[in-house]
Amino acid sequence: MVSNFHLDALDRRILELLMKDARTSYVEIARQCKVTHTAVHQRIRKMKEAGIFSGSQLVFNPANMGYLTCAFIGIQVNLTSTSTHNEVFNKIRKIPEIVECHHISGKYSLLIKIITRNNEHLKQIIVEQIQSIPEISFTETFISLQEGFARQLPIG
Repeated sequence: MVSNFHLDALDRRILELLMKDARTSYVEIARQCKVTHTAVHQRIRKMKEAGIFSGSQLVFNPANMGYLTCAFIGIQVNLTSTSTHNEVFNKIRKIPEIVECHHISGKYSLLIKIITRNNEHLKQIIVEQIQSIPEISFTETFISLQEGFARQLPIG
């Protein structure tokens, strides 16, 4: 991974186009940037190698797939040993409905984002899978009423 990679105007334009649609062909990106598709391919390869971005993914709409409840849960871990935090993290990681997990400072050790079919499904996972982990001493759940927006960092 290259540590001091500098994004120039062409790199930024390529990234902007990919952020709009990661499936845009190199030929189309080259046409819009007025360069060759080989130049685009080389730039993308160098940015990947530098760790500027990795992979690409489909973004699913959970509601259209029957997952209607999104919640954030603060998890307080009872740190009985130095490995407790990692043990809890590894158990949390195995719950497929948990789509994000952040190690945070403050009142909680972890903050997770969970997407479930409904509130009953959320309750079931909290009680049966999260709060049943012995090292977890406390949880606090915040149900999202509506996502205001989600975005990538601006290319700057």
